[in-house]
Amino acid sequence: MDPIVAKSKLQSLASRIGFDECRVAPAERARHADEFLDWVAQGKAGDMGWLERNIDRRCDPREVLPGARSVVCLALNYYPGDQEPNPNYRIARYSWNDDYHDIIEDKLKDLDLAMQEMGGTQRYYTDTGPVLERDFASASGLGWNGKSTVQIHTRLGTWFFLAELITTLQLEPDSPQNDHCGKCTACMTACPTNAIPRPHFVDAPRCISYLTIEHKGSIPLELRPLIGDRLYGCDDCLDACPWNRFAKTSRDLRFHARKEVFQHELRDFLALSEEEFRRLFRKSPIKRIKRPRFLRNVCVVLGNTGTGEDLPALEIACQDPDPLIAEHARWATAEIEKRSRC
Repeated sequence: MDPIVAKSKLQSLASRIGFDECRVAPAERARHADEFLDWVAQGKAGDMGWLERNIDRRCDPREVLPGARSVVCLALNYYPGDQEPNPNYRIARYSWNDDYHDIIEDKLKDLDLAMQEMGGTQRYYTDTGPVLERDFASASGLGWNGKSTVQIHTRLGTWFFLAELITTLQLEPDSPQNDHCGKCTACMTACPTNAIPRPHFVDAPRCISYLTIEHKGSIPLELRPLIGDRLYGCDDCLDACPWNRFAKTSRDLRFHARKEVFQHELRDFLALSEEEFRRLFRKSPIKRIKRPRFLRNVCVVLGNTGTGEDLPALEIACQDPDPLIAEHARWATAEIEKRSRC
């Protein structure tokens, strides 16, 4: 099929199944592959060991799919609005409801089938495979990579997911878009832990999203107060972006806040059994970190914001058989008691 016709057909289908944009980049070595390799070599991946595996595959999609010619880059708006569902803690907006992996993968399967009918072979991912997706999104003109390394779009702001299909189809590539950040450093200034010390570089082990989601162990003592009321993830660098003035609320209700989660007070979470945790966060991305890490986060936020009313629940958590929960509960108890003496 003619590359122009094939791309037009694909873009039309992507729009019909709910993607907000579909663009194409050539399948070639990622532009920032060397910078990525250096970042990994510096140990900045922390506990994200998967980033250290399959390095060659991650840097070049032709290593993932021999014969690959194009990378189809897709954007899906997830913005659920700016109204915080619970004033006592914050959860990153992308995880207010259903897991985006499940939602997007169903759409990618439909695109893959259509591309198979065009004669293509594909590998598709949404933050799940060895591909430097923001490099290819930028190469396709699907926004540009901001100074926080978050992708920015003129219509969607920072509130969108990326997905891609690596394909053997020859599709007409799109042109990259200019970087429109200019001299703005709002995202860098907004970071509570100074995890963006220079443009386009994230010190992941200091990032609150990393600490509350990817980090498996005890949160460093010096960083706990900086986490504040952030229970899961952090949107501060995204919130700060001026391009969000153009963002529109997602049409997909599966990204809007799940009431049964946000009706809980922080201390309520400490009483969750393993089964109750799985039931409450069924289909949610929060389920990935499992009960011990989630309750670790609850204790940190209580340590920063809690009152004497939270101490009975924390006293029980101090006896939790999981040492990760118990240690953070003891810290939180000490922090609340310290404040009460002041």
